[in-house]
Amino acid sequence: MIEVRELTKRFGRTVAVDGLTFHVKPGRVTGFLGPNGAGKSTTMRVILGLDRPASGEALVGGRRYAGIRHPMREVGALLDAGAVQGGRTPLGHLSWIARSNRIGRDRVVSVIEQVGLAGVARKRITGFSLGMRQRLGIAAALLGDPGVLLFDEPVNGLDPDGVRWIRELMRGLAAEGRTVLLSSHLMSEMELTADHLVIIGRGRLLADTAMRDLTGVRDVFVRSTRADDLAAALSTELSAVGGTVAPEGEGLSVRGLDPVEIGDLAARHAIPVHEITPRAASLEETYLRLTENVTDHASRRVDR
Repeated sequence: MIEVRELTKRFGRTVAVDGLTFHVKPGRVTGFLGPNGAGKSTTMRVILGLDRPASGEALVGGRRYAGIRHPMREVGALLDAGAVQGGRTPLGHLSWIARSNRIGRDRVVSVIEQVGLAGVARKRITGFSLGMRQRLGIAAALLGDPGVLLFDEPVNGLDPDGVRWIRELMRGLAAEGRTVLLSSHLMSEMELTADHLVIIGRGRLLADTAMRDLTGVRDVFVRSTRADDLAAALSTELSAVGGTVAPEGEGLSVRGLDPVEIGDLAARHAIPVHEITPRAASLEETYLRLTENVTDHASRRVDR
């Protein structure tokens, strides 16, 4: 488990993370979302002991990262796929990391195969595409077979097959009982991958909830051969609850009444209904609504 408790991080007088608290539990993929400059990467760096907080703490398995004796065996991370010497080969790069953490060569070969780089294991990294470097970074994160994993924008540079592979990998790792924290700007992919979401803006928590609970029902699509009559009947009912009804294609978009209430109303007015479909808001719609007031990238100053 990852525990972030009242975490605050400042760079000079600029507040990057502001009293942030959330938990990342094992057995599920937790999506970490927020606008550019929201504090996601800084939070990950503090969790990994790369930055020191001004106050609060970040714990992995109940300990600070600096207190973990064999960190790669407990925590794996991909923060920057470009942070690797181009003159090395994947085999050489991972073997060097493995030796520094007392990890055997068999494991190096295993993760190279797992991420699909076996065919280029002895080629110099300098000629690799961004997608190939991402796979190498993921291999390094997996090298110690850790129970906690952090990935910052792992799908950058990957083709559609690679994106699907990342999705299946993340979900597979979580299914094994591991703790997975995944940051990405691809809302459609996050919607398919994450079970839980932590959304921040200007360094503060905006949402910490299950994916299914965040989006909710956006509206109900209703199709009827007497759509005009149904719209008129619905308008009267919706005026009392502040809902709306609007034409959409061959039917109506209704907000403010659930499917049962719409069906009952149609029955009372003897109006035939051929379809009633509740529709959830997309993650992108919900995310934009939550962050619409926190996308100003102006610096946040500490009060004097």
